[in-house]
Amino acid sequence: MKSLLMIVTALAVAHSAIADTEGEHDYIGNAIAELPIFDAHMHYNDQAWDPVPPQAVLKLMDDSGVAMALVSSTPDEGTLTLLSFAPNRIVPEIRPYHGDVDSTNWTRLPDMFEYLSKRLAIHSYEGIGEFHLHEVSAEDETLLRQIADIAIQRDLLIHVHSGKAPVDLLYAMEPELRIIWAHAGMVEPAKVVEAMMARYNSLYADTSYRESDIMDADGTIDADWRRVIERFPDRFMIGSDTWANSQWAEYRGLIKINRKWLSRFSRSIAENIAYKNAERLFGRRVSGHLLGTL
Repeated sequence: MKSLLMIVTALAVAHSAIADTEGEHDYIGNAIAELPIFDAHMHYNDQAWDPVPPQAVLKLMDDSGVAMALVSSTPDEGTLTLLSFAPNRIVPEIRPYHGDVDSTNWTRLPDMFEYLSKRLAIHSYEGIGEFHLHEVSAEDETLLRQIADIAIQRDLLIHVHSGKAPVDLLYAMEPELRIIWAHAGMVEPAKVVEAMMARYNSLYADTSYRESDIMDADGTIDADWRRVIERFPDRFMIGSDTWANSQWAEYRGLIKINRKWLSRFSRSIAENIAYKNAERLFGRRVSGHLLGTL
């Protein structure tokens, strides 16, 4: 009887220890504050240049633990300015928008591919985008095919703000593309994002503007989003989307919100989304040692 009691006690202690260990490792929790962040959706548009000079951008990044950022801007000079100021912290993309060319008409500019090609020949970009494809017509297909072709030739990512259909079209044109789906499809539900990632193994997503979809006001992770993130932890990155000065004003808070929802996942998943996926995509080392440097 005494032996049986000892066995039961030992099993109970072992079970408790296992439960405690699992509890510790289920979620990264407060340790999320230690991780460097790669901001996969930053803009430095012309309206920000005076109120938020490059020094201020880097201060916001440092204060928020953002070691590096993927940047595209309207016009492109904004990206080049940040890149010149902090070459070790900025990963540049070429955005089509300039002058009177914006998200509504960029695919209709007759010399758009020439504009992109010339800048790609001069500067060392690592992606094309972020550009908007609200709807795609037959008139757009020639330009999009040219962009897909040059992305493959130059080993560039494409960063697209769209729903499901334009992503399908781009992959139909060139199955080997690597695409970052801005805002994880923006309004597409998690189940659609999951199906798309299952279909295309080189489809990635930044989660900017999806924070309130992923996590509700009481800090609970939506079940559908938890499923897709845990199924594809190597495909997501966070982003701030500083398209307007109001986003710059809220930058520290935006990164805090992203850290909060990441804290509800395991350490391995949180590390992937915070910075490791970007390391693999861009071949960069994203480290806290970059904070405070240029």
